[in-house]
Amino acid sequence: MVGLLGAAVLGLSVLGPPALAEPAADASAAGHQGGSAQFANLLPAPVDAKSNPKADFWLSPATVIKTARGSAEAKKVGDYLAGLLRKSTGYSLPVQSGHTSRPAISLEIGKTAKVGDQGYQLDVARNGVTLRANTADGLFSGVQTLRQLLPAQIEATKPQPRKWTVPGGKIVDYPRFGYRAAMLDIARHFHTLDEIKTYIDEIAQHKINFLHLHLTDDQGWRIQIDSWPKLTTVGGGEGTGVDGVGGGFLTKADYAELNRYAASRHITVVPEIDMPGHTNAAQHTYAELNCDGVAPPARTDIEVGYSSLCINSEITYKFVEDVIRELAAMTPGPFLHVGGDEAHATSDADYKTFQDKVLPLVGKYGKRASGWNEVTKVNPPISVVPQYWDTARENASAAAAAARGNKFIMSPANKAYLDMKYDENTKLGLKWAGYVEVRDSYDWDPATYVTGIGEKSVFGVEAPLWSETLRSIDDIEFMAFPRLAGIAEIGWSPQSTHDWESYRARLAEYGPRWAAQGIDFYRSPQVDWK
Repeated sequence: MVGLLGAAVLGLSVLGPPALAEPAADASAAGHQGGSAQFANLLPAPVDAKSNPKADFWLSPATVIKTARGSAEAKKVGDYLAGLLRKSTGYSLPVQSGHTSRPAISLEIGKTAKVGDQGYQLDVARNGVTLRANTADGLFSGVQTLRQLLPAQIEATKPQPRKWTVPGGKIVDYPRFGYRAAMLDIARHFHTLDEIKTYIDEIAQHKINFLHLHLTDDQGWRIQIDSWPKLTTVGGGEGTGVDGVGGGFLTKADYAELNRYAASRHITVVPEIDMPGHTNAAQHTYAELNCDGVAPPARTDIEVGYSSLCINSEITYKFVEDVIRELAAMTPGPFLHVGGDEAHATSDADYKTFQDKVLPLVGKYGKRASGWNEVTKVNPPISVVPQYWDTARENASAAAAAARGNKFIMSPANKAYLDMKYDENTKLGLKWAGYVEVRDSYDWDPATYVTGIGEKSVFGVEAPLWSETLRSIDDIEFMAFPRLAGIAEIGWSPQSTHDWESYRARLAEYGPRWAAQGIDFYRSPQVDWK
């Protein structure tokens, strides 16, 4: 499934002008558990949804999950769906192939018009539910919508005695952008494999399909590299991280397990090695990476812009190539992020020298390069995907890159950075890009935010979460939710559906789902939480 998604994204194009979603009939029927209220409350908003209150389907102990005979990919999605539903319903929900006379949720991969390679069509009738898609990725996205159509208690971890109604109707849905990502920084504070897996489960339900992992920075190196073994034992060891708290690293086995788990949730991992700046952990570990041959002390503060690899040293490029070669070999996905931001200690000429040598190395080892928007200053090949993190609405080098044909991941810090404080009372997070309340993170359009970067130049969106102040999965959840849901909707839903009042009402209905899952989300005063 990662292969399908990766191949699709490498040649990604916008899926054409989506139709305006029709309002669900009788959307005020909140008291009718099987009625159309659930259709009106879907998050992200679908392209087209038509409810039919006379066609409700009821889950029961007799329900099965049916997949086409011989479809291993559909069966994997069916097993995932069954695992979600069994905990709260207590039903056995066997996953079987071929014909059945029992009421069924049918999962089909085949020719489904208009939905592309990530969309789906969901039909709910009294005698069964049919979910169709062209790929397993689309089928998985449809499952996330199906679980929202059920009552919030479906997310509970133990059986709930109640009636389980799937409201009748039809949904045809596909994403605005094929790349929808969340980023987790495990360099400033190492987050464990189990914590990352939990975050994967949480972002998957919002149709996020990429996880960008920030693996290295001044404060820590978090991925095993065999050819430079002290990077993890020293650079990622005990006492590393902001305030000297949060040491640790992913072994190659951990990283393989992480990629396997992400793939099971139809998420592709994008690893990042930040350079030529943000490299103090590596330079502290290996003195030869410094121009004077002297290792600087370890850093546990949150300052930026002071470190730089030695640009004119041969050992620098041996180091960089070794890291790229090993990381590319253990990464199934198509992308490798080379950072490139805040390299204030590197002159413009040296920065260009470095990127001109390093960006081709990514392609040499079979990956497509991504980098923060500073890489646009070196006129990169159009295959490079810059990530726009700046807060400025004007950026000459970015606009020029877009004009040349580069496609951008949009994540402006004052809109999409999940580590920004919500307001002056938020205990976690930073505020250098300003306070970012829920409406701030939702009220922007990636195709109009930066002059010169229009719809055709947008590769996708991403919600980065930096971990200078984060210490636990609860901290991650509190800063990510509910804002990540808004970034996910910006990436998935048609621009024509983008409306704050509609979104805040749907977000309010989603709160009980997060509560049932034990997600520690921020209850913004801008939303009338249910």
